[in-house]
Amino acid sequence: MGLTVVSGSGHTWRLTEQIGSGSEGFVYGVDDARPLVAKLVPDPPDPEAYRRRVARLVRQRREPRTVGLLSGTPVRLAWPLVSVRTPEGPEADPVDGYVMTDMRHAHLPFGHLLSASARAAFLPRATWATGLRCALALARLLAELHTEGYVVGDLKPDNLWVDESGRVAMADVDSWEFTDGREVFPGRMRSPGYTAPERIGAPPGTPLRTAHDDFALAVLVHQLLVAGLHPFAGHPADGGDYLSYDDNVLHGRCRLVDRTSVLLPRSVPPADLLPRRIAELFRTAFAKAGPRPTAADWAHALAAELAPGRLKACAVNSHHVHTVERPWCPWCDQAERGADSYPGRPGEET
Repeated sequence: MGLTVVSGSGHTWRLTEQIGSGSEGFVYGVDDARPLVAKLVPDPPDPEAYRRRVARLVRQRREPRTVGLLSGTPVRLAWPLVSVRTPEGPEADPVDGYVMTDMRHAHLPFGHLLSASARAAFLPRATWATGLRCALALARLLAELHTEGYVVGDLKPDNLWVDESGRVAMADVDSWEFTDGREVFPGRMRSPGYTAPERIGAPPGTPLRTAHDDFALAVLVHQLLVAGLHPFAGHPADGGDYLSYDDNVLHGRCRLVDRTSVLLPRSVPPADLLPRRIAELFRTAFAKAGPRPTAADWAHALAAELAPGRLKACAVNSHHVHTVERPWCPWCDQAERGADSYPGRPGEET
C-alpha cells in the first residue's frame, strides 16, 4: 500500500516515489494533476512547534508581505500550500509535513549550473552571462525576502533551483527564520561552506541576521561567476592540512582576499575574470571586519554588469562570454591550463 497524507480539511493525497531528502525531511511526488510534491518531517525537535510553524507559513501565503513574493511565473518559492500528516495507525505515529509546488516542473537543480559536465548535459546553452543572470535573480529574490522580514539561514545550492534563462527558485521555506505576530520562529539549519564565520560554532538558537544570508549569497555568486569554484577552496599555503571550507572561512583563506593564503590547481578559472567592482564586493563580503554587501548591493552591481556593452563573446568560441574589462578571453586561458568551463563548439552561436 502506498503512503498517503491528509490535510486538516480531510483531503487525501497519495504519495508516489521519494524524490529527495535532507537533514530533517523527505520529499515525495504527489499523485495529482497539478505539479505538487509533499515534504514530510518524521522527527522534528519540537513536533508541536513544527506544526505551528507550517500552519503560520500556510496562512502567511495570503498576507500582503508574501503575496508579492509568490506572484509571477514560474513560481519562485516552494511555499507550503497546506499542512498534511500521515494517517494514524497501529504501527507508526503520524508524520507531519506540507504540500508545495514541484520545482521540477519549471526548473533544474541549481547545482547543474555549477558543474561543467552538468552544464553540458542539462544546460548546453549556458554561458557566463547565464551565471550573471542567475546571480542577479538570486540577489533580487533574497533582497525581497529580507525586506519582508524573512531570513533564509540555510542558503545553499541544495535549496535552490534554476532554469535555462537563469531564473531562480527556492525551496525549504519551512527552515527560515520569521516572525508571526509576537512569535519568533527561529531558523536552526546551517550547512558547511555556506555559514558565515560568526555563526560557525555558535550555539543553537542564536538569532539569525540578514548578514548571515549575505555571506552565503556572496559564496553562491562567486560559484556562479567562477564556474562553480568555492571562494574558500584551496589547500592552506602555510603547509597545514586542509580540513574543510569552514576551517578556511574561519582562517580567512580566500584567493580573492589573500592570494598567498591558498594553493589551487592551475586549471581553475583565473581570478582576474571578474569585473573590478564585483571583485571588490567579494573582498568586502569575505573580509573579517566591516559590514558585508547586502543582497540589494549585489543586485545593483550585478545588474550593471548585464547592461548593454558590458559583455563580450570570444572570437574563437562563442560560449566564452566575459566582461569587457578583460582584454582577452579568460576561458581560453583556462583551457590552455587543462580545463574549459564553457567548451561549447568553436564558432557556435549562443
